[in-house]
Amino acid sequence: MMAARVLTRCGGRTLLDFAPGAKKGSNRVYWTPYRQTAASLTVGRAAVLLGLPALSYLSYGAVRGVQGSPVVHALDKEGALEQADYLYSCAETEKLYQLLLQHKDSDDAEVLWRLARACRDLSLLPDTNAERKKQLVFEAFEYAEKALQRDDTCFAAHKWYAVCLSDVGEYKGVKVKIGNSYIIRQHLERALELNSRDATSFHILGYWCFAFAELSWYLRKVAAMLFASPPTSTYEEALEFFLKAEQVDPNFYSKNLLMLGKTYLAMNDKQKAQLWLTKAKDYPAHTLEDKEVHKEAVDLLKKLG
Repeated sequence: MMAARVLTRCGGRTLLDFAPGAKKGSNRVYWTPYRQTAASLTVGRAAVLLGLPALSYLSYGAVRGVQGSPVVHALDKEGALEQADYLYSCAETEKLYQLLLQHKDSDDAEVLWRLARACRDLSLLPDTNAERKKQLVFEAFEYAEKALQRDDTCFAAHKWYAVCLSDVGEYKGVKVKIGNSYIIRQHLERALELNSRDATSFHILGYWCFAFAELSWYLRKVAAMLFASPPTSTYEEALEFFLKAEQVDPNFYSKNLLMLGKTYLAMNDKQKAQLWLTKAKDYPAHTLEDKEVHKEAVDLLKKLG
């Protein structure tokens, strides 16, 4: 999944051909530019972030569905994976889903995690109604779980299991969401053990740490009422993961630049905060999320003076 430099058009090539500098087997094929819709629990009017942004593959052109009716053909596994990566690069959500659905009984983790991703991409489209969204969220988790069962050495299976577990927590209540956060981190860490060059896993872990570091004392007490030892982290730990993501793939994602600025700001290092917020502000706005990042960076820079 290309490292944030997404395409305006699709030719007759696979996704690996689209990724600048990507080589076969590179982690770039697993990249996902995403919008943040963080899981939260509400206590009165306060929201407690539970550590993960919600991933979406939407690229150049931002939110768009598939034009025309989906047309897919039955393919063998290798052909299906190649076509799936091509459709993903073109943001052909429904076609991708229909293609991979033909292989839902596969024992191959590479097929199953892609199907999980396709399900949740559909759930994130703006025209997906609430009932359909819930169905797709649980369907995605089912395929991610199967992918992990089939091959627990597949780093993408661990990553997508963590992401999908975060999604289903939205429907299972506060206690389950907090409990799941421990498991989510474990699987993200395992994904990085298996592939230490995956910038997105570093970013998500950084976001997880930032979310728990940011909790107010009151909300920590609320979480402690549900768990004797609720998840905790520090801005220093979040910073380490965000910086590692940049080391692995510099300037790969506008949100990572913004989070670096926000983390330094939380640590009261205004000089470095200004540096990274400026980078976030100047990042080419190819997606809707890039535009949102730009706006937030500008607002924070104004406050810094």
